[in-house]
Amino acid sequence: MEHAVNLEPGVGFLHDSDYETKQSLVYDLQELFRWLVDLSMIQAFESKTLELHDFYFTGDDYRYRFEVEAKRRFIEVLRERFNSGVNYRGRVLKWDTVIEQKANELGRFLVGKLSTPNFTEPAPVLERMDNRMVRKTILGLSQSEARERGIGKSTFHNLWNKAEDASSFVLYEKVRHRLGVTK
Repeated sequence: MEHAVNLEPGVGFLHDSDYETKQSLVYDLQELFRWLVDLSMIQAFESKTLELHDFYFTGDDYRYRFEVEAKRRFIEVLRERFNSGVNYRGRVLKWDTVIEQKANELGRFLVGKLSTPNFTEPAPVLERMDNRMVRKTILGLSQSEARERGIGKSTFHNLWNKAEDASSFVLYEKVRHRLGVTK
């Protein structure tokens, strides 16, 4: 990506250029978007895509490693995250496009064509659909109350089980509306 915007990947600001791969600028730019990977990791654990037994400890370098199959599953979660849309400058863009635009901004700043790069936009939106209020609403309903709101028996049973569990879950807008909870 850096070569596409005429930046030298070996010249970084935060990371030392003597780093193993000599891609210091790549590592600098990844810091701005590390939260995307962190959020994907949380999502992978909450959805049970990853579990603790998918990792192993290597005592020689004090790191945890993924099992091969777990790595494949996590990469799929990451791929979904980076391909998801984000509102940026009046358009919906994929995160990889936003990251490329941010690298371009940095390049324009370094050659004096931009007074200040803006690395705070787009800001992350971290909103859960399964917050405490939603869980309390679901657990406070009886089967008959759910039916009166137009929520089917199997849907209600599924929501009830998920609301009791600590795992994250998604509520579709139609069901959310019938529950009477807003974003």
